[in-house]
Amino acid sequence: MTQLIWLRRDLRVSDNTALSAAMAAGPTIALFLLTPGQWRIHDDAPCKVDFWLRNLAELATELRRLNVPLLIRHADDWQTVPAALRQVCHEHAVRAVHFNDDYGVDEQRRDHAVSDALRQDGIITQRYLDRLLFAPGTLLTQSGGYFKVFGQFRKSCLARLQLSLPRCLPPLAPQAPLDIASDPLPTAVPSFAAPASTLQALWPAGEAHAYQRLTVFVDEALDDYQQRRDLPAEPGTSQLSPYLAAGVISIRQCLHAALAGNRGELDSGSSGAVAWINELLWREFYTHILVGYPRVSMHRAFRAETEALPWRHAPDDLAAWQEGRTGLPIIDAAMRQLRETGWMHNRLRMITAMFLSKNLLIDWREGERWFMRQLIDGDLAANNGGWQWSASTGTDAVPYFRLFNPISQSQRFDPEGRFLRHWLPELQGLSRRDIHNPSALGGLFAPVNYPTPIVDLGESRARVLAAFRDLPQVQP
Repeated sequence: MTQLIWLRRDLRVSDNTALSAAMAAGPTIALFLLTPGQWRIHDDAPCKVDFWLRNLAELATELRRLNVPLLIRHADDWQTVPAALRQVCHEHAVRAVHFNDDYGVDEQRRDHAVSDALRQDGIITQRYLDRLLFAPGTLLTQSGGYFKVFGQFRKSCLARLQLSLPRCLPPLAPQAPLDIASDPLPTAVPSFAAPASTLQALWPAGEAHAYQRLTVFVDEALDDYQQRRDLPAEPGTSQLSPYLAAGVISIRQCLHAALAGNRGELDSGSSGAVAWINELLWREFYTHILVGYPRVSMHRAFRAETEALPWRHAPDDLAAWQEGRTGLPIIDAAMRQLRETGWMHNRLRMITAMFLSKNLLIDWREGERWFMRQLIDGDLAANNGGWQWSASTGTDAVPYFRLFNPISQSQRFDPEGRFLRHWLPELQGLSRRDIHNPSALGGLFAPVNYPTPIVDLGESRARVLAAFRDLPQVQP
């Protein structure tokens, strides 16, 4: 009985739950759907789509080694996906379709529609837990609800993991060759321009590169992660987020590698390992929030009362932020890093998000959308969770009265100005003291080719605090 593995955000053969189950059940073919209309609706970045295509090419090679043909079909948006799946199943007499669970309201509706359509033809659909360590709904508070506070969620996760670790699946053996030809692989998708080769070189495709990056990080940087992760000029983070977002590496592989580098300890031993495992659990937490509180994937604030915030319509300020010309060096350097690499250091994501949503009082959804349109690691749950945390509209968010001062953040986390000089060459000649706040030089001493700040930090702080204080107190 022919099996179909429907690949989505799981572009790997190693430790792929749905692929392993399909091949165990019978002769298997693989399918990837090109859905550019849906990608545009979801603001997926061109560099992210290019990353998918490059990884799809690497995946095709691995599937060929397993004698699994890879079919490529076009279904412009998710409304047409059920018909596309039915057609493939009819062409190849498929009796069961396997896919790993995906999350978010649109994704869940798509998958239910596919299952309903295939059921009419007597075709079985099998869904699997793969992107997460725990299925949403299996970690709940004592009152039976989803966790809203990360610390409590983390405690529950660690308790479960102490009892039983999810295992990585064994390598797959090739199946008998099938008389089905693989389809030609796309190298580009209309309206999603390929990024510069310099950006592509930063993010090589394929499982081998992803696993090598994980191995080097665990061997060379894991122990120091807690101390170096906030320093944007240092290579102190794993930079695995694009590979996790596309499913080129699994969360289980990451967790087991961290445990191997920490003598099997989850919550003790190396402070760096503990901190990195916490970051993996933050990703888990935000995805559980996505399922437990569907409004956050429908452009709604988690904290309902914050929908009443008096956001400013300030297109010139928004453009200055997007283009890295706010006059605040750490903001501008971070936004240039995003534009040129498709990625931004996590500390800088918080600083830039807080500046837009609080100092500029511009709706956090504008920033969330802009990030998704630039990020090679764009992920709805992580991006939305981070933006709502920074804007104080989300679950377990930073208190509204806490604002990162971009100048002091820059002085603290880039004290020598190395990150600033890399991305802002026009400030190269400034001292380590002056580079964080060139406007303080004043008059003839300020750089002529760098803008003055677009907002007064003190006045903007007072403005946003007043806006939050005036909100009605409504529980989410």
